[in-house]
Amino acid sequence: MCTDGGGGVRRGADGARGGYRERPARLSGAVVWTKRAPDGVPEVPQRVLPDGCTDLLWMDGRLIVAGPDTSAHLPTVRPGSVVVGLRFAPGQGPAVVGVPAHVLRDRRVPLEELWPRERVARLAGTLAGTESPGRVLEGIAVDRLRAADDPPDPARGVIAAALGRGRSVAEVARTVGIGERQLHRRCLTAFGYGPKTLARVLRLVRALELARGGLPYADVAARAGYADQAHLAREVKALAGVPLGVVVASG
Repeated sequence: MCTDGGGGVRRGADGARGGYRERPARLSGAVVWTKRAPDGVPEVPQRVLPDGCTDLLWMDGRLIVAGPDTSAHLPTVRPGSVVVGLRFAPGQGPAVVGVPAHVLRDRRVPLEELWPRERVARLAGTLAGTESPGRVLEGIAVDRLRAADDPPDPARGVIAAALGRGRSVAEVARTVGIGERQLHRRCLTAFGYGPKTLARVLRLVRALELARGGLPYADVAARAGYADQAHLAREVKALAGVPLGVVVASG
């Protein structure tokens, strides 16, 4: 479901377009992805859209944490550069990096600012010497989760699924068995947004999947839970910064 940072690119339209590849990770719901920028092409911004996820990235010899976005991020990528990322399932990343998701919202943060510099330097050395950086990133995350003092919120999957289906905040709070204020706090910690913003982001992700699959926009609006096609257009423009047709055409 989710998208890079520190200047990198996290996601493509699918698993094959634009030099982008991905595969399931060892962590449930997570994805290892690789993005290769074409050689000989001038540096251009590549639009990264909100998706509710946190990523751990290996790029330009550094480990970077990309937090959840509330609007489109436009990093510039050097020609020929390669970025490898571990995209966590929604709500999974904070337990790995060790800080609440809202602290990372709309930010790209060097891992050395969150973890001891000596440890990050050792990990960077390992990554620089391997031909399988994605597997190293997986190992880092798996080891961290095993030792985490605060494991991922056990209700995060239920919360994300319910909000993604268009359930109201009150309904989701009742489903989880907590109050709406507590739900808001838990969403900020796990996802980086309050539940209403998370619902908008997840609905956008669903709409883009449908539109990229060739569904007419009016049908996309109905199936993704928008009031009508005009509502869909406004939300895409607000979150992506460009019209839906531009997003679909760009992959």
